[in-house]
Amino acid sequence: MTTPADEVAFGVYVHWPFCAQKCPYCDFNSHVRFGGIDEARFRTAFLRELDVTAQRVGPRRVSSIFFGGGTPSLMQPETVAAILDRIATLWSVDADAEITLEANPGSVEADRFRGFRTAGVNRASLGVQSLHDDILRSLGRIHSVAEAKRAIEIARSTFDRFSFDLIYARPKQQPQQWREELREALAIAGGHLSLYQLTIEPDTPFAKLHAAGKLTVPDGDAAAVLYGITQELTAAVGLPTYEISNHAAPGEESRHNLLYWRYGEYAGIGPGAHGRLHLSNGHIGTSTERHPETWAGLVEQNGHGIIEETPLSPSEQADEMVMMGLRLVEGIDLDSLWRRTGARPAPAVIGALLADGMIERVPGTASRIRASADGRFVLNAIVLRLAMSFSTDPGLSPASLFPPAAE
Repeated sequence: MTTPADEVAFGVYVHWPFCAQKCPYCDFNSHVRFGGIDEARFRTAFLRELDVTAQRVGPRRVSSIFFGGGTPSLMQPETVAAILDRIATLWSVDADAEITLEANPGSVEADRFRGFRTAGVNRASLGVQSLHDDILRSLGRIHSVAEAKRAIEIARSTFDRFSFDLIYARPKQQPQQWREELREALAIAGGHLSLYQLTIEPDTPFAKLHAAGKLTVPDGDAAAVLYGITQELTAAVGLPTYEISNHAAPGEESRHNLLYWRYGEYAGIGPGAHGRLHLSNGHIGTSTERHPETWAGLVEQNGHGIIEETPLSPSEQADEMVMMGLRLVEGIDLDSLWRRTGARPAPAVIGALLADGMIERVPGTASRIRASADGRFVLNAIVLRLAMSFSTDPGLSPASLFPPAAE
């Protein structure tokens, strides 16, 4: 069962793969080029891949554009302007479209930010990560706290909206330390804040240190305490959680990320970008070549850098939709899941998860569920139980999904 393109939002993700330095915890597709970057070549490749993508997907109404990386703030504003201009010629762009650019504080200059704003960027996302210089050094960051705070103020005065990231659950971090740092962050935050627990990703320098016993992160119980502090302090200042790691005042949520979590449609442009597209022959996932120069060569040769294109069956779409939707406090509407994929979880499994306190019905809705506060800690297990019970029985109404004993 496919979804008509006009029923879902459409976004464009543009991946800039270059950084000034690779952080030891990062597993994103980012690369360092000490000899410089042929930005003109990459600009031409981005535009070419956009052209070919538009030929393939046809007319769309763009609600959000996101420049991620890597470090997109290392791009020239002229490159950002050229990409945004091309998107506007290929598709209809909402007048209030959210256009976000990620930036590292060390690459922030007032003139460069003004250039991005003139190009059309209206939201900045800053990778601050910590408000302690010694922690920044241990995380491999090349900016200082003073530079981070200056970047925040430049973003505040330049863009309509801004956000910044912090990493917690770091080695040896104590609850009171996190409480104090988070309070300081909330005092200078705008309407949005992203707060991520440090995870040890495979094939990173931190993974090697962790395997050798030279890097220890808080265990599950300790991390839960830090998570509880996070929920308490953000809610107290009007930035409650709306997704596991993201907090915002009402109306300040990241629209582009909501597009992902609500299982919308998006084109992935650039090296290592992923996409989800609704085409006439079904729903597909796309992945482009990760190595930047190889990707550029593929685009020059074929018009795109896609190296993997996967048709997604209705059951695979349902798996992804549940996995993404349950990350949100708003949860997922099971009736919408049915309309889009033809699948619903079994009532008995929903009832068991309700009884166990792992999920809850969203008040005031007929068929919407969400992970409970406890359930967020075991989200993958919840998704697996729901997915394994999917039924295509058309006789299951929204009300019948909830057995009376579970109400």
